[in-house]
Amino acid sequence: NLSASNITVGKAEYRKDLCAAQSGKCVAAYLYSAAGPGESTTDLAWDGHALIYENNELLAESERFSQQEQMILADLDLERLVQDRVRLSSFHDCAGQHAPRVRSLRRVEFDFEAPREPLKLARPLERFPFVPNDDRTRDQRCYEAYNIQVHALVKRLEQSGTRKLVIGVSGGLDSTHALIVAARTMDHLGLPRQNILAYTMPGFATGDRTLANAHALMAALECSAHELDIKPSCRQMLADLEHPFAQGEPVYDVTFENVQAGERTSHLFRLANHHGALVLGTGDLSELALGWCTYGVGDHMSHYNVNASVPKTLIQHLIAWVIRSGQFAESTNHTLQSILDTEISPELVPGGAEDGQPAQSTEARIGPYELQDFNLYYVTRYGFRPSKVAYLSHCAWGEKYPFEDIRKWLRVFLYRFFQISQFKRSCVPNAPKVGSGGSLSPRGDWRAPSDSEATAWLAELDSMDLRGD
Repeated sequence: NLSASNITVGKAEYRKDLCAAQSGKCVAAYLYSAAGPGESTTDLAWDGHALIYENNELLAESERFSQQEQMILADLDLERLVQDRVRLSSFHDCAGQHAPRVRSLRRVEFDFEAPREPLKLARPLERFPFVPNDDRTRDQRCYEAYNIQVHALVKRLEQSGTRKLVIGVSGGLDSTHALIVAARTMDHLGLPRQNILAYTMPGFATGDRTLANAHALMAALECSAHELDIKPSCRQMLADLEHPFAQGEPVYDVTFENVQAGERTSHLFRLANHHGALVLGTGDLSELALGWCTYGVGDHMSHYNVNASVPKTLIQHLIAWVIRSGQFAESTNHTLQSILDTEISPELVPGGAEDGQPAQSTEARIGPYELQDFNLYYVTRYGFRPSKVAYLSHCAWGEKYPFEDIRKWLRVFLYRFFQISQFKRSCVPNAPKVGSGGSLSPRGDWRAPSDSEATAWLAELDSMDLRGD
């Protein structure tokens, strides 16, 4: 849009709104240039305002009223625009209606020589695509996500006629946020928080710090707090299985781990039966994507899961927002901060731990969540090929992670996501959709075969040209 629009007070922001709206409406890139200051006359003035938008997002903006010549540059992700258009049915309707007219327009060709040297990406690229960089936007996003979860749970309790919730509280991020949502839900319904039957269930590897945090959080939120030791029932199960651990051998295999996860969930469901309550799930979107959950009678299952479409990195920011926004008392905030400062761990394998941190690290097994959430966003939201996801991740995270680490963890993501985890996502509890990045519900955004293979994705990743930058 080569515009001769003059400048008046407040018009620059109005222009930006128009350009943003037009680029979003057309799912397109939109380039705008106003006339420059040299055009100013007795009665009118121009500011040389130039803008580049891509689907409602500002990529580049010129300095206004500059006395020097300017050129602004931005990287336009045409593949991303194509993927957005594919997913937007109204765009297809409009394109079909106007296709003949568009095809009749004269084609303008430009001579352009691609640069020979590697170029750094100039467009803004957020490390946390689920979490906005801007503080105000991030707080607004957290406010919306939190309230979507609360009001979805309010509706489920009202519809079912249930007045009580059962939840397992580990002292980790996911159960902490689910408990916060449950507490605010009871406040909205005018019910006492004692209607939340919260159980912390220490196993063979539960750390002192997480157990203390779980008790402190339950006390601070004034719910019905209980400790239920699952070790006796786990020992009985392992003995029934004739597992080596029951004979005193230090065998900590997947069976050993899943017996604990299964015993916790089995107790929660029977407690819900006993008290006329619903089991509130705690697992998050990142875990579902990576299949990091125990299928069936394990942390995979519940009556309703408020976190199922919230990625791990957003949950961390949601808890931080709850602290900043003063949703609860200062005593609660102190416990929440301690939980944020604890390393993420399933706490299923015994071992020596230092400084109160767990011995078993989730991120050492499946990769840093900040990288895996980045991969999750661009694979599911845009369907980008692995080599492009790796390149974008390198641009965003290259200062922190070597490229080989980025590719290593992307490979882990692709294999787990496409080949070994879909059967778990084909059977998940109801849960509210929170973010525009979508969810992995088989009833909503993600319908995929359980027997797919990751071969093509891994081959494309391995074919990357690693020369240069």
